[in-house]
Amino acid sequence: MGRILKPRDVEAAVRGGSVFACGGGGWADHGRELGTLAVTIGRPELVQVDELDADDWIATAAAIGAPGGLTDWQMLGVDYVKAVQLAQQALGQPIAGLIIGQNGMSSTLNGWLPAALLGTKVVDAVGDLRAHPTGDMGSLGLAASTEPMIQSAAGGNRERHAYIELVVRGATARVSPVLRKAADMAGGFIASCRNPMRASYVRQHAALGGISTALALGEAILAAESRNATSVVDAICRQTGGSIIASGKVVRNTLRYTEEAFDIGVIQIGSGAAAHLLHVMNEYMAVDDAHGLRRASYPDVITTLDEQGNPLSAGQLHEGQEVLVFHIPKTLIALSSSVTDPSVYPKVESALGIELSRYALAQGGA
Repeated sequence: MGRILKPRDVEAAVRGGSVFACGGGGWADHGRELGTLAVTIGRPELVQVDELDADDWIATAAAIGAPGGLTDWQMLGVDYVKAVQLAQQALGQPIAGLIIGQNGMSSTLNGWLPAALLGTKVVDAVGDLRAHPTGDMGSLGLAASTEPMIQSAAGGNRERHAYIELVVRGATARVSPVLRKAADMAGGFIASCRNPMRASYVRQHAALGGISTALALGEAILAAESRNATSVVDAICRQTGGSIIASGKVVRNTLRYTEEAFDIGVIQIGSGAAAHLLHVMNEYMAVDDAHGLRRASYPDVITTLDEQGNPLSAGQLHEGQEVLVFHIPKTLIALSSSVTDPSVYPKVESALGIELSRYALAQGGA
């Protein structure tokens, strides 16, 4: 049975989503704003994909851009609604449900406001349990498909006259960069609705239960906060099966914003034999130790926490700051078809100058 999302769920979604944000995934305050609007103005309902008919249309509600705080972006709740309306108009049929491309500080809540206002359902499935840099990585295995798809976007900095609306059609890998360029032109962040597909396809290719997983983690964090910081970190590890793989001071952060609306760079935590390098493309994509040994690699969950257990975005980290590096191996999380699609890796590997696909496509762990 469906679950009406309530005010308590907003904070749980932000807290749990922030862990799965992996250093990116939007903004906590933006997520609170979206969620509060949704549960105040309507009654968004979280449903399992099996509660929809196999032929119902489901689309992905997503924010596109660089979440590191290096741009002058503006995104309003109405932009998420407009993006869904544009996609629905282009499709010519009702969109029955919305999934999200990824969990994150705000992206876990991307479908809530459109659902509250338009009557679509929030479907408990995700394109990727953790946050990732490219739309292809949350496209449910469609990145290499030649089938024309619909993608829409809306948003932008109004004061700078950068507001944009667009609808594009074409193969996913061809049109996704168009929306990313629009995000850059709009100020670095834009709301989108993409790739309407049948519920039967989502059931087969998505990471099912992804939103409820974030909610459960958030509830565990909120319950632990009444004790102490150690309890919060322990609760995150216990709820997910993850662990702290490194800790220390931030030595350097080379993160920079690119014209493709990515934040790219390397963050070093600790020095000497205790040093760890975090490779960032919007999100943490890999962790290498001082000897070049890969300690964690996408699609593992990789997150930086402060000493109180609060997740930190990559753009927040500054020299001298004490942080923990949290890790969940891919064997402990739900994976979508996107993760096993070889075509999604070359662009990211080229941008970072590291290998990702060998581990991501291997069976089991490292």
